Amino acid sequence: MAVEWSFTPGDVARLRFAFSPMWEVVASLRAVQGAALHPAQLPWLREVRDRLATLGLEELTGLVPAAGYLPDFLTPTPDTHQPDFADELALVRAADPEVARSEVARSAPRRAGVAARFAADPAGALAWTGDALEAYWNLVFAEFWPKVRGVLEADVLYRSRRLTEGGVSDLFAALHPSVTWHGDRLITHKDCIHLAELGGAGLVLLPSVFQRLDRVAIVHEPYRPMLIYPARGTGNLWARGPEEVPGALSALIGRTRARILTALETPASTSGLARVMELTPGAVSQHLTVLSDGGLVSRQRLGREVFYQRTPIGDALVGRP
Repeated sequence: MAVEWSFTPGDVARLRFAFSPMWEVVASLRAVQGAALHPAQLPWLREVRDRLATLGLEELTGLVPAAGYLPDFLTPTPDTHQPDFADELALVRAADPEVARSEVARSAPRRAGVAARFAADPAGALAWTGDALEAYWNLVFAEFWPKVRGVLEADVLYRSRRLTEGGVSDLFAALHPSVTWHGDRLITHKDCIHLAELGGAGLVLLPSVFQRLDRVAIVHEPYRPMLIYPARGTGNLWARGPEEVPGALSALIGRTRARILTALETPASTSGLARVMELTPGAVSQHLTVLSDGGLVSRQRLGREVFYQRTPIGDALVGRP
């Protein structure tokens, strides 16, 4: 879907970032069906293959097509910067059953079983959807969410810095090749199909690890407008874990600090690092203070959180150019 949005000054002021565990869950179901279109996720797909076989996803993948229109009720626009999965799942469960039925009929015309389920009993099918997504989250996805979230946090930090330093035009210039900014208009893709004014509602920008790297996704009226784009660092997400640290670095600064420094491939918050490293936030904070005092990491505040990133000296110690 190609879209052209017209911005007013109020829309620019209401431009905001968020990320969504529900979007990642639903988008990952597309990766499960079409690994060739999601090469960055191949290590993850290999790791969860047995779990997927145990769960059985025929009906759920019927609800989430590998490509094309995705039922919008499955991916509600986040109301907050960092919603949790339980909150978003509650929104999916609370969707209008008739709206869900209509969107499923539009997205899955060749998936007779799923469409028939929603046509026969929209409320019951919606309840089944909530249960199926919850089971998938618990068995397949929840373990990996802290790592995914870390990439999303780093992306938001980077984009926010571009917005602060260069304004809206600089932000969109580097967002994705299919997105262009022309004065007061944001255009996705080359051939515009949907023309709309944001009308002061603003636009939510949602980085995604599981969004295909070659395109963006769009949610528009009657839902709150949202643009989903591939997050920076997705290609390296599964490449290297925090346990893999140079032995000489561990001997120099200690294993835990070496793990933390190595994990800072992209900026991260104390809480984000704690989740990934399976340490308490207090312990991570103490180590970050030492690394910061030693000139190996620097700090930058984004909203209520402080994000840390390696300095050139830290990069050199880890062996990064």
